[in-house]
Amino acid sequence: MRLPDETPVNSSDRQRFAGLLAAIADRRCRDSFAQLFEYFAPRLKGYMQQLGTDPGEAEELAQEVMITVWRKAGQFDPAKASVSTWIFRIARNRRIDAHRRTRKPELDPDEPMLRPADPEQPDATLSRAQLEETVRAQLATLPPEQLELLQAAFYQGLTHSEIAKAFDLPLGTVKSRIRLAFARLRGQLEDRAEP
Repeated sequence: MRLPDETPVNSSDRQRFAGLLAAIADRRCRDSFAQLFEYFAPRLKGYMQQLGTDPGEAEELAQEVMITVWRKAGQFDPAKASVSTWIFRIARNRRIDAHRRTRKPELDPDEPMLRPADPEQPDATLSRAQLEETVRAQLATLPPEQLELLQAAFYQGLTHSEIAKAFDLPLGTVKSRIRLAFARLRGQLEDRAEP
């Protein structure tokens, strides 16, 4: 996206604009800002429209740019660019930001993934509570060496290697104790589930 050619053609205009911007930066001079606004706002709107922005949004963006000029006048460096180039760069960046915002899809409030989960039915709550109680009771029947490794894996989130290191055990021993604990729990829970 090209910036428009600098609108001020003579060096006296460039110096005048630099002076106006300096007055805004130094003294917050409203008269200087009004002069810059009067000159640049219509040109910014035209630039935005040339880039395909609708007139209403182009006017809004032009105003946003000029507000940025007011706020950031102290950041202008005449050694790096003319006032015109600096302002139109701000405009280009604002338009890019606006374009990015509009490309993001609106959230659909009816989207199933955004809805809270349905409340759990009382029978499901009771069933889950009974299962948790049964699992806790069965965990208490495991030998301590299996239970502590199982707890390290599931409550602390440790990997088998981390458990082996923490308990100073061979990796194979850790894996087999956890596997035995699962097999024992599975068998006990299946036995209780049968009528």
